[in-house]
Amino acid sequence: MQTPLTIKYDEHGLIPAIVQDADSGQVLMLAYMNEEALQTTLQTGQTHFWSRSRQEPWHKGATSGNIQRVVDISLDCDADTLLVRVHPAGPACHTGNVTCFF
Repeated sequence: MQTPLTIKYDEHGLIPAIVQDADSGQVLMLAYMNEEALQTTLQTGQTHFWSRSRQEPWHKGATSGNIQRVVDISLDCDADTLLVRVHPAGPACHTGNVTCFF
């Protein structure tokens, strides 16, 4: 089986991005990236997403200081989901929890 070379964005130009702690393996959050957010993430080494609620780019940690330093990014076998492994500088969840899954 060959690995797809093209990312499959959805009809809104988005792809789900599962964010995982690179050290513990804990899933921290699920967010969405558009092509611009992915490129900015690759250029800066910090996670950037597309906010579906605000309809604008979102730099994770820009307000809270809880940035996520990217270790690597993998594309799944269907090319429609990203796994973003990070070193987080603080909690991922806006509630203050380490993970958004609790």
